[in-house]
Amino acid sequence: MMRRKTGLLALVLLVGGVASAEVCTTQSQMTGPEREALAAAARGLAAKVQAGDVSGLRAATAAEYAKDFGGIGDVVGSTSAHVKGGTLKVEQVYVLDGTQLKRAADGSVPDAQFFCSLNKSVAEADFIISGLAPGRYGFAIVDVADGSAPWRLSFLLRQDQGQWVMAGFYPKPLLAAGHDGLWYWTQARQMTLQKERWNAWLYYQQAENLLRPTNFIQSTHLEKLKAEQTAVAPPALSEGVSAESPLVVKGADGAEYRFTALGVDDSLGNDKVDVTAHLKVDELGDAAAARKRNADAMAALVAAYPELRKPFHGVWMIAEVVGQNPFATEQAMSQIH
Repeated sequence: MMRRKTGLLALVLLVGGVASAEVCTTQSQMTGPEREALAAAARGLAAKVQAGDVSGLRAATAAEYAKDFGGIGDVVGSTSAHVKGGTLKVEQVYVLDGTQLKRAADGSVPDAQFFCSLNKSVAEADFIISGLAPGRYGFAIVDVADGSAPWRLSFLLRQDQGQWVMAGFYPKPLLAAGHDGLWYWTQARQMTLQKERWNAWLYYQQAENLLRPTNFIQSTHLEKLKAEQTAVAPPALSEGVSAESPLVVKGADGAEYRFTALGVDDSLGNDKVDVTAHLKVDELGDAAAARKRNADAMAALVAAYPELRKPFHGVWMIAEVVGQNPFATEQAMSQIH
């Protein structure tokens, strides 16, 4: 199977800057009316997503972000297909007071940091948001349950003239191959005990993908998960894997394959997730040559780390050249030789 990887990306309607520490109010610290107003706004936005109401969502968005709605229509349309008819439940709301944020001398807006203590305990949920303009914000997590494929719709809101309006939208599924983030976390721990470090490292990554509402949120629990993943990382990944520090694997014919990223993917909806591997190449070549190189790279990766065959459906290989569209193919483990 061959495709270009697109995926459903969270739409973030903000830009980057410098750091500052601001004030967070959790839902247990809010007054009843304050909590309900924020929750009601989030439910209203989620209902518009369910209905595929792009124009209604745009009307409920902060003016400076509504001017360029860009690809949000496609994101809402794709999300709507998954959440239509589901039951909405507001799981968490936060007020993020950034009214004291100051612009830098060059006019740029700072990063904002909000540290939220949960239930007067040592547990925290922390928000570090790039380029947040001064203002009073809210963050709301709305779960959509339909019995088979639950989703999470998270919203960044801003208070304009007493009304909560949208400033960011972050949709994501809560299951991958039928399992939630805690299941993958538990499986990763079992794999660690069985000395399956590659499998564990990737399952920790899948757990984090499902449990983190959006990239600018960190929490005590997620930090624990990340620490466990770092501790179990195979020696070849101890320094990470990137374009600057690729994972180099030799094929049976002596050819070297340089992988710049490893991850997981559930886009095919199989009973197991796929491994994703990004392959750095000098040129893509024609489709037949690119497809064969991808297949050879898959074979080299799985031969080097055979434990991958057991818990994964297959491998997505994504060959990349700077400035060109990537060439991606997928094969089931049974097809990789």
